[in-house]
Amino acid sequence: MSHTPTDLRSLDGLLDLARSARPLFSAEEPDGEAVVSRLRTTLGLLPVTGQVDPEVVQTWSAGGLEGAVLRWDVGVGAPSEGWLLRPAGETGPLPGVVAFHCHGGVKYYGKEKVADGPEPTPPGALAARAELYDGVAYANELARRGYAVLVPDAFGWGSRRVPIADMPDRVRSLGDLVAAQRETETGRVLDDPARYEAYSGPLEDAMAKLLGILGTSWGGAVAREDAIAIDLLASRDDVLPGGVGVVGLSGGGARAALAPALSENVRAAAVIAMMSTLAPMLDGYVHKHTWMMMNPGIGQVADWPDIAAARRPRPLLVGYAERDHLFPPAGMHAAHELITARYSSAGAPQAYRGVFVDAPHSFPPGLQQQTWEFFDDVFAGTSPN
Repeated sequence: MSHTPTDLRSLDGLLDLARSARPLFSAEEPDGEAVVSRLRTTLGLLPVTGQVDPEVVQTWSAGGLEGAVLRWDVGVGAPSEGWLLRPAGETGPLPGVVAFHCHGGVKYYGKEKVADGPEPTPPGALAARAELYDGVAYANELARRGYAVLVPDAFGWGSRRVPIADMPDRVRSLGDLVAAQRETETGRVLDDPARYEAYSGPLEDAMAKLLGILGTSWGGAVAREDAIAIDLLASRDDVLPGGVGVVGLSGGGARAALAPALSENVRAAAVIAMMSTLAPMLDGYVHKHTWMMMNPGIGQVADWPDIAAARRPRPLLVGYAERDHLFPPAGMHAAHELITARYSSAGAPQAYRGVFVDAPHSFPPGLQQQTWEFFDDVFAGTSPN
């Protein structure tokens, strides 16, 4: 008797039926350009209209860095904000990296989870940073190493979050219940950031439904705005030509996996704690994840590792947390073997680095160090330092 994956209980036969209709999690080596084309169609990637011209809202200096608050119009809703970090006193062009913040169940804050800005970092962002990054503002650490680092808010986070007043009635009703329960459990009135998180979970599902009706997706909306940020950084005179790096943990890792396929300006990517083949994910893992990864139809595009490797031989690092409760160990190891094979087949086995660390779902300092060394190697000979 064959095993029915946990997420398909009461739906026995559905997986076989889906596989009979069209390729799913294909084991055959897919053509990278075909993967890119299917990905764009499946995500419903909407166009970018007009030139993105960021406004410098504020500048500051601290901790050996110079920072700028940038704001730019993405053509949908409120403007997006990001922080640009550079080593203090460095006037020449530097290698660029876009640092993607995680999902982390915290949408009130975005860039604040991975970077220190002009104001003291709020407690809610510090808590997320302590849990997932060992308290390190990794974007600032990378900038101190000699990089121009842009940290944008993702669609749905920070400057791009949806105000509670603008959420659908059903989402607000569910959020009211969750907020009331949390206040009862904690015995205190929730502050604005904590209250927002009571509504942000139901909103993600509702927003995914709305975006799907319009022919796009949550992952497509996030990826579109990430591509805008990538192009923004890559086009700057103070950033070296030839493309930029991208890096992210968890939901940020999903963004980093999609970005090379969707932007010609990505030179190298580091995907942290967001990698597995998809079939093992059906055994109780799918519903733990964000729509940024689990987009409708994604399994018909290719297996997840093949999406990340679609632009091989562009340099790719994948960090695997061996005690990651969000991914099956078998799926992580299968992904590593698959990506290794794809890069070997492309004649560039050295362009892929798979790093396994004994850690829970996180981006610990040791893995951060290996990631920065990866970028150092990618940009070797291009930095003025």
